[in-house]
Amino acid sequence: MIIYNVTLNIDDSIHEQWLAWMMDTHIPDVMETGKFLKAKMVKVLVVEETGGTTYSVQYFAESKEKLEAYYNEDAPRLREEGHRLFGDKMLAFRTELELLKEFKSV
Repeated sequence: MIIYNVTLNIDDSIHEQWLAWMMDTHIPDVMETGKFLKAKMVKVLVVEETGGTTYSVQYFAESKEKLEAYYNEDAPRLREEGHRLFGDKMLAFRTELELLKEFKSV
């Protein structure tokens, strides 16, 4: 399992509009590509010195090949919409993670 993690810092001036767009449009659009099994969106609770609010969106893919297909077939179009709508008021960085093992309480 590969986790495609996108961490975003959102300027306060666009926060509500961005959050609605993520929940109602962007994440559903990413999921509609068929490249991911599920997604989770979390709010980062550490207060940033630079301001804004930080979120992490984690998309779970079956394999590195599925993630590569997303990069090649879908990512440019989906990223462009965010840049067009929010410009530099939305700062993002991306990380790829490999799930080694999941642990559950007994």
